[in-house]
Amino acid sequence: MSLQKAWFSERKWVYLLLPLSTLFYLLSALRRLAFRLGLLSSGKPAAKVIIVGNISVGGNGKTPTVIAIAKHLSSKGYSCGILSRGYGGDQTEFPYHVKSTDEPSLVGDEPALISRRLSCPVVIDPVRRRGADYLSTTLSCDVIICDDGLQHYALKRDFEIVVMDGRGIGNGFLLPAGPLRETQKRLKNVDVIVHNSELVPSCISQELKSKTVQMRLRATRWVNVKSGQISDNIREKSTLNQCSALAGIGDPKRFFSTLKALEIECSELLPFPDHHQFTNHDLPNNMVLMTEKDAVKIKPFAHDNCWYLEVEGDIEALFFEKIEQKLNSVQ
Repeated sequence: MSLQKAWFSERKWVYLLLPLSTLFYLLSALRRLAFRLGLLSSGKPAAKVIIVGNISVGGNGKTPTVIAIAKHLSSKGYSCGILSRGYGGDQTEFPYHVKSTDEPSLVGDEPALISRRLSCPVVIDPVRRRGADYLSTTLSCDVIICDDGLQHYALKRDFEIVVMDGRGIGNGFLLPAGPLRETQKRLKNVDVIVHNSELVPSCISQELKSKTVQMRLRATRWVNVKSGQISDNIREKSTLNQCSALAGIGDPKRFFSTLKALEIECSELLPFPDHHQFTNHDLPNNMVLMTEKDAVKIKPFAHDNCWYLEVEGDIEALFFEKIEQKLNSVQ
């Protein structure tokens, strides 16, 4: 069993890693203290900064949240820019302004996907403060939405959002015994918690529920990975043909559950690790259904019967009201 699976299945052997988790906690606490005391510098661009992150590792719905925020604020007249570390990409010169034609192998999975979905600029830079300055000064953005980076305290922020899926915080331990980057107490300091599960995760206390909102991932359409053709009869096609589903995201089961809810039956389910670098050997020859995040990596070698599901994050109106209120109050 992988370490990540052990975090979410109450395996007792992870207790052996608790001494390392204690060390991780002490080092993280010292780092945060150094920022508070000014021993480590932090700064902020002229633009307003929104952080979309989490207190645990792995994917859990940050990208749909980022896209939803950018679309909403752009419709209100804000000039939005997206900032990402570019995890998994080979780009070496920063800050780098992502093009919609850039491959995920160069810029990372999420930036490649976001640049295809949005018209606003996407910039990658492992030094978030530098990337934020570039978006603010060079690209004239007045709002910067940072995809991940909750723990990147060198970049000051105006609004913090934590995104969670149904797995919550797993066993509740810090790395490496558990999935947490910071303790559960950190949730008290963020502005909003977004969860994308049917029920509020059990780790959300009564105290936190007042700032917790739900995001529903709404399936919008099936798109052919190779041609871009739209299909409205994937369910019928999957019934008539042998069909496989693959997912290389934080929680592949979430995608497979979505297919089941759409009444699509697949003869083969292929879970892969998050940020998996797909090759043509991973791809079955029959009909294949996948996430949009996986499709941007598979497109160069996709065959004619590969399809991805486009989804939109529907978040209750209160969420956007809170963001706008905060942005309007910041000078």
